Amino acid sequence: MAVNLTNADSALKSVYLDAISEQLNFNVNPFLAAIEKSTDDVWGKEVRKLAIYGMNGGVGAGTEDGDLPTATGNNYGQFVTTLKNLYGVIEISDKAIRASENNTGAFVSLLNAEMEGLIKSSRFNFGRMLFGDGSGTLGTVEGIIGGMVIVNNVGNFIEGMVIDFRDENGNPISGATGRRVISIDREGMAIMISGAELDSDTVANGSIITVQGSFNNEITGLKAIFDIEKPTLYGLDKATNSWLNPYALYDAGNLTELKLQTALDAVEERSGGAVNFIVCSWGVRRALQKLFSTNKSAVNTMELAGGFKAISYNGIPIVADRFCPSGTMYLLNTEDFTLHQLCDWQWLSGDDGKILKQVPGKPVYTATLVKYADLICARPNGQGVIYGITEA
Repeated sequence: MAVNLTNADSALKSVYLDAISEQLNFNVNPFLAAIEKSTDDVWGKEVRKLAIYGMNGGVGAGTEDGDLPTATGNNYGQFVTTLKNLYGVIEISDKAIRASENNTGAFVSLLNAEMEGLIKSSRFNFGRMLFGDGSGTLGTVEGIIGGMVIVNNVGNFIEGMVIDFRDENGNPISGATGRRVISIDREGMAIMISGAELDSDTVANGSIITVQGSFNNEITGLKAIFDIEKPTLYGLDKATNSWLNPYALYDAGNLTELKLQTALDAVEERSGGAVNFIVCSWGVRRALQKLFSTNKSAVNTMELAGGFKAISYNGIPIVADRFCPSGTMYLLNTEDFTLHQLCDWQWLSGDDGKILKQVPGKPVYTATLVKYADLICARPNGQGVIYGITEA
C-alpha cells in the first residue's frame, strides 16, 4: 500500500493517539500517575470547583429536654482557574513522506521517531510544570560570559528546548525570543543558545527565561500551592482563608525520622487528612537512605501506578523527581489533587478532519497534540513541605 497523507492521518488517529495519551497520563512521573484526571467542574474555559473546608457546625451535646444543636452547613470556597492550553507539535517534511511512499516500514519508522520525540519532550515539560507556579519560568539569568548564559537552575533546561528571554516584569526582550538551547554546561550552570550572541546590555541579570510562548500559561503546579509570597490561590485570598495555607517546616538541616514524623503529624492535625505520597529531590532521597542505613532500618520498596518503584516510610511511598527543588520534600495527599480537563489528549483537526496540515509557504506538514487542563488541590492545608534539608 502506497504511503500518503491520508494513511498518515489515519495512523495518527487510530494507532498513535491512545499510546500517546497513556504515556502522558501515567508515565510522566509517579505523582501525575497517582492523581485523578476528570472532566468534572469544567465550565467553558474555566474550572470552577467548590472546595469544602473546616467542619459542619451542627454537632453538639445537650440535656435530655434541652434545645438541639443549631444546624449549620459545610463551609465552601469556590476555586476558579482557567484551563491551560497544552500543546505538542510534530513536523514531517514532504520530502520524507515522498521518499517512503513505497516503503511502509520506512514510513512507520519515521512516524515512530516523531512520536517518540514528541512524547519525550511532552513528558519533560509536563513533569516540570507539575512543580512550577504556572508562570512558565525555567530560571533567571545570572550573567553572560563568552556567549554562555549563566542561570540559577540548570535542571529545568534540556537540549533542543526553545526559550524566550523576558525582563523582570515578564516583557519579552527584543531579539531574545524563540532561541533554541544548543548545549548545557551542568557543572558551570550555563546554557548555550542559537542565534546571535547575547550580552548583558541586551539581557540583564535577573531576566527570566521561559519556554516559548508559555509565560503565565502553564498549569498551577506545586510551587503555587506552597509559595507564601503568592497572595492568592485559585482566585481566593490566602490571608483571609487560612485553610489555603499548607504546613511548612523551614531550615530542617539534617533529616531525622523525628523531624519527618513531626511534619506528617502536623499535616494530619491541621487538616484531618493523612499524607499518602512523598516526593523529594534526589539528594534528599539519598539523605533519607543514609538515615535508614545509619539507623539499621529496613528499606522497603513498593510499586506504584504507572510501573514506578519507590522506597517507603511507614507505608508511604517516597519518590525522587528531577524537578523537585534541592533540599525539599513535599508531603502530599494525592486524593486531594485532580487534573481537571476539558478532554483527554487530542489531535487538532480542521473542518476537513485532517490532522496533518501544510505549513504555509513551506514543504512541511505539522500535526498538533492538545489538552486543555489545570491542576487543583481541593485541600491545600492537607499538604506539607520540608525545606532546607541537608542533601547527601
